Formats: sequence, structure tokens, C-alpha cells
Amino acid sequence: MIFWGIPRRPLGRSAVIAGRPARRSRTLTAAALALGLVIAPAKAAEHGDAHAPPADTHAADDHGGHGASAKPIEPLPVKPHSLPVELTRTLQLLQDRIAHGSTQAHLAQRQLLGHIEQRLIALDPEAWAEAQNVRAAVTFALAGGGPGALRVILRSGKVPEAEQPLALGALAYLEGREREARAKLADIDPRTMPPGLAGQLALTQSALMVRDAPVKSLELLDLARLLAPGTLVEEGALRREIFVVAQSGDARRFEALAIQYLRRFRRSVYAGNFRQRFAGALTRLDFDSDRTRIASLERMLDEIEPQSRRDLYLLVARAGLEQGRRETALFSAERAMGLAAPDSQPAAQARLYRGAALIVADGRFEEGYEALRGLDRADFVPTDADLLDAALSTAQQIRTPSPVVEAAPAPPPSASRPIPESGSLLRAQEALARAERAMDATTRTP
Repeated sequence: MIFWGIPRRPLGRSAVIAGRPARRSRTLTAAALALGLVIAPAKAAEHGDAHAPPADTHAADDHGGHGASAKPIEPLPVKPHSLPVELTRTLQLLQDRIAHGSTQAHLAQRQLLGHIEQRLIALDPEAWAEAQNVRAAVTFALAGGGPGALRVILRSGKVPEAEQPLALGALAYLEGREREARAKLADIDPRTMPPGLAGQLALTQSALMVRDAPVKSLELLDLARLLAPGTLVEEGALRREIFVVAQSGDARRFEALAIQYLRRFRRSVYAGNFRQRFAGALTRLDFDSDRTRIASLERMLDEIEPQSRRDLYLLVARAGLEQGRRETALFSAERAMGLAAPDSQPAAQARLYRGAALIVADGRFEEGYEALRGLDRADFVPTDADLLDAALSTAQQIRTPSPVVEAAPAPPPSASRPIPESGSLLRAQEALARAERAMDATTRTP
């Protein structure tokens, strides 16, 4: 992927892990090195590299030494990028490492965001007369930088008129003024933006339309993924798209997108949050009513390694219990048991979820009850311990139904007070009287 005209590569390991063991030192050093790796080449390109080797003026012999001299190869002219562009590229390189699981990059991001904001605010206001600088600042703001720098940039009065809808729309979005943001950004085609901004803008437009125009929102998420493959933008777009599709009940598309995420981004720093929501989304797809979806669930989870697969099955089982999806909970708990060591905590969790599902399954109450009675609540975290208590209490109520309270005999009617008659009784008596009169009239007819 080309970002701002330069091939995107991940930062070297030393750019993130260098420094002392202390976390703060490590993150500061990582941010400083990340900046140095990108800014130094730009300065060298601008001022000339004093250490560059001289051009070779000795030509090679042409076809065996006829002595013909060739002109030295001239380097291609490369215009150095401005500081806002380079700073934004640095942030995006760091974020792409986050998408692929680098916790060091995630720790360094906060320091880098603060550093970039300070550098942008400190620039000469004339810098914002350049469209590329404004677009770089918008990219930074939408990528996690927040509205602070954009406010300063717009107050400078130097932003070109053609770039103002983009900057004002991004600021409105970040400040929570969604209607204004939609009005400003709706007519901007992300495909006309620089590569670093294009996917980020499509992702933002999608978020603004997800409630009122979910179909258009999905189209923009697809576009964001196409415009920024392999980046944190693609990871975020794919993650959002999965849950929008789950709400619409499109099981096939949900499966296809989930498999793609689990194959490509399962190590993302944000994958933990994804898995929690993924488990809830799976149960909303109603595996109980369509047995073919059980095979779909297996296909999705077979994409990941056994330990992570076991943990996901446990999440699905727990979510199934909470949402009353007994078959989903039972199936997932049994799959998790097959992937857990017999005496491990995950195995105990699986037995708990399986037992809780069995006590309400036809003909399997005793099996579930005995499984629950064999568990020790001290082996569980508080939420699971509470679930065990609730399941046992429910099982005891099922086994020993509450006795029916016999109705107390009605007191004898008082001689001084007549029994009131209900409306239905009166109507029945009237109908009976009418029927008797009709019969009498029939018998009197000659």
C-alpha cells in the first residue's frame, strides 16, 4: 500500500522496544525513534546528504571494452514531504503494528499523539495554506489525535476554501455534532483524497450513517477496507461491519466477514473487545432454530488456534445462557470441554455452562443437576460463582415445585345479606328464560 507517495512498511522492532525497561521510558523512546526514522530522511532530502556516495563517472565498457562512456544515472527527483505529512505517516505506521498485535506500539501511541499535536500547533500559520498539510492534520485528528489541533488550524484563517468543508466536518464529528458533520462530509468522495486519508474518511462517513442509512454505511465500510488494506483502518472497518451485519441477521455475510477477521487480525490489540462482542452476536443469530448454523459456527472458530478457540466457545456458551439460547450454550460448552485440560479452570467453566443448560433441557435435568452439584464455587470468578448459585437454585425449584395452597372454604352466606349475582350468571338466566318461553309457545301452537 502506498501512503503519501511512499511505500508503507512496519516500523523496525528497535523503533518500538528500544530504551530502558521502565514502561514510560520505553514508550517515550519508541515515539522518539519513530519520529526520527521518518523525519531524518525528509531533512536529508531537503538539505542534501553530505554522506551520500559520489556518482560513478567511470562508464563500463560497452560489449567487451570498446571504451564508450555512459552518462551517470541521475537520481529521480523526489520532493520531500512536509512535516505534517511525515508526522501523520509515522502515526499510521505505528497504528498498523497495533492492528497486527504489537502491545509496545499501543503503549507508544499515546505519547506519539501528544507529541504530534504539539508539533502541529506550533507550526507557522502559513503552513495551513497548503492543502496537503490540512489533509494530513485531518487524518491525524480522525486517527485518534482529537479536535485540538484542528481548532487551532481553523482559527488561523489560512485554510483554503476548498479544504474547509473537510476540516470543519471532521471537527464537527469529533465534537459530537453529527448532523453538521454529515452535511459537511457527505459530498466528499474518499477516493479523491490522499491514500492515508481516504480510508479514514470512509470509516468516519460510515459511522455518521450507520443509524439512518445502514446499507450505505456498509458500503462505506467496504470502501474503507479497499482503500486501506492491512492497516488499522481496515481492521476497524471489518470489525464494525461484522456487528452491523449481525444486527441485520445476514448469517452468511456475518460468517464470511468473521472468518476474514479471525484469519487476518486475530492478534490485533483490539481483538479482545472483538471477541466479547462476537460471542454476543453469534447468539443473536439464533443457532437454536437452524441446525446448519452450528456447522457455520465451527467453520468460523476453526480458523484460530485451539486455546483461543476454547476461550471463544466459552464466551459463546456464557452469552447463550444469558440470552436464553440453550442449544447454543450446550453445544459451545461441550466444544470447550473438548479443548480444555480436564482439571483446568476452563474445563470447570465449561462444566458449569453445560450443567446450567442441561437443567432446562428435556429429559436431561438429572444429568445437569448432578454436574452442578459436583462444582465448587471457590473455583470460579465472582460472576461464574453467582451463575452457579442461580443455576442450583433454579434446579432445586424444578425438582421440588412449590406446594399448591388449597383455597380456603368460602364463609356461609349471611341470612340477612343476599349473595350478589355476577353479570354472566344473570345473562345465562335470561337466555334460559327466553328459551323456555319459546318452547312454551311452540307447544301451544296447533
